[in-house]
Amino acid sequence: MKLIKAMTHKYVKKPIPVEAVQWTGDNRKDIWDFCSLSYFNYNIETDKLELFIQTLEGPMSANVGDYIIKGVKGEFYPCKEDIFNETYDQITE
Repeated sequence: MKLIKAMTHKYVKKPIPVEAVQWTGDNRKDIWDFCSLSYFNYNIETDKLELFIQTLEGPMSANVGDYIIKGVKGEFYPCKEDIFNETYDQITE
C-alpha cells in the first residue's frame, strides 16, 4: 500500500470586523441590549449570576471576562478573553 502525503498550506484569518461586548458580571443591560438572545440564571448553589448565549449550536454559558461576539451573519457566541485578545484588535475610528 502506497501512502500519499497530504499537502499542507498555511492560512491567515481574513480581517473581518465584529462587534463585541465583554461580560463583566455587572453589565446585564449592556449584554441584553447587544444580544437579546441571551438569558440570565441566578445559581443559588454558587450564589452567582450565570449568563447563557443562544448560539447556532444551542445555548452556551459565558463566564465573567468572556466577550460576547456578534458574527458576520448576526449570530452570537461567547469567546474567552485571552483568545479574543489574541484574535482581535480594537478598531479606532
